[in-house]
Amino acid sequence: MTLSLDEQRIAEIVQKVVTDLRPPDAKPGELRASSHGAAPGATSRAPAGGLEGVYPDIDAAIAAAAAAQKRLVDLPMERRAALISAMRQAATEYAPVISRAGWQETGMGRYEDKLEKNLLVAERTPGTEALQAQAWTGDRGLTLVELAPYGVIGAITPSTNPTSTIICNAIGMISAGNAVVFNAHPGAKDCSAQTVQILNQAIQRAGGPPNLITCPAEPTIESAQHLMRHPSIRLLVVTGGPGVVREAMKSGKKAICAGPGNPPVVVDETADLEQAGRDIIKGASFDNNVVCILEKEIIAVDSIADQLKAVMLQRGAVEISSWQLNRLMKVIMAEDHGPGKHGVINKAFVGKSPSVILREIGVTVDESVRLVVAETDAQHQLVWTEQLMPVMPLVRTRNADEAIELAKAVEQGMGHTAMIHSKNLDVLSRMSREINTSIFVKNGPSLAGLGFGGEGFTSFSIASPTGEGITSALDFARVRRCTLVDAFRIV
Repeated sequence: MTLSLDEQRIAEIVQKVVTDLRPPDAKPGELRASSHGAAPGATSRAPAGGLEGVYPDIDAAIAAAAAAQKRLVDLPMERRAALISAMRQAATEYAPVISRAGWQETGMGRYEDKLEKNLLVAERTPGTEALQAQAWTGDRGLTLVELAPYGVIGAITPSTNPTSTIICNAIGMISAGNAVVFNAHPGAKDCSAQTVQILNQAIQRAGGPPNLITCPAEPTIESAQHLMRHPSIRLLVVTGGPGVVREAMKSGKKAICAGPGNPPVVVDETADLEQAGRDIIKGASFDNNVVCILEKEIIAVDSIADQLKAVMLQRGAVEISSWQLNRLMKVIMAEDHGPGKHGVINKAFVGKSPSVILREIGVTVDESVRLVVAETDAQHQLVWTEQLMPVMPLVRTRNADEAIELAKAVEQGMGHTAMIHSKNLDVLSRMSREINTSIFVKNGPSLAGLGFGGEGFTSFSIASPTGEGITSALDFARVRRCTLVDAFRIV
């Protein structure tokens, strides 16, 4: 059976779980042990033979997945659909457990937001229903096009969205008839292994083979490189920074790569400023800005910039001065590459809350503060850097045309995500055409581009460098065409 959770239901689940897990005297963000307990069989280390998909080395993980995939392709599509349904149910049931585990292990983001991400991908990731055959008949016979598996997929996942990426990739890849070997970020190895185990157990309970999803217990850069080169791996799906994306694309294998982004949000003088301010706060502060599609810099027409800031300050933002920002930059930047250049963020502050970040410069704010805003000029390094933390620069421009040109420049041709708030159809059309991003959101928060507050399916693998965009089961399937000449014409 396929679950059917709408956004209101997801919100209700999140609120109930947070209420259940937080003791009466807890501070914001503090939770007690989950009532679900540990996931069945959850462990960070695997015995020699592997435990529910977790193996002591990458070669063993690949071999186990290859054997499982051969059994999967022998199952009818109806059975495969049942496996996907079981995975969705398990991901939903254990979402509080793996969300808390990821939050605690990585030290990034917000528990409540990680819970929403995991519930979102469990519900809205396309499954077997996305795989539709095509047929053409005519005077010269019949041609059939079907979607076939690659075999074993090698997937490299990030520390920013570890469990949600595993869930959505596993659903799409198994739907297409593949097995998958995950090499998680070392900073998220335990919660990733736990997620692999939960999904494997769900598959087996539904009558599927073990080890359709595997991973090494101790993922490393070396194990990732070995995975990329291994002859049994037919397709690579990589989420990470420029370095790992380059390695995947040089591997000689087909690669689907989700790389970095620097999504701008433009606000012009025709925008609904109440909505724009609310949406920017909602998007930019979600999970403390660790998601790659979230708003990273605001580009606002000068005539409405003050009003926009006022709305944001009412909705959970705090503004810091230019001298405070200068002090903060020395804390949050590991490498300063100068104006108009992409700097290197201090990893210690990625995904931290505004209160934690501002404490470093002697500024105390309440835990309820969601976002830090600071006005800068267009060449400020923070404008050109994917910061992955809730510290947002705001740049003023004279008009919408200037704002769009700046947005195109700071997006740096990565083709990832951009947003705009405007009621001018000409402005909306121009930016949507010229920004050329995989995701473009008009008059809404960035999250709407992933089907959260907007229409459409979701994924946490946004393959901008290789052009697939928001990936689904279709991207993990080979297109096979079979033609029978001068036969099976029945008309």
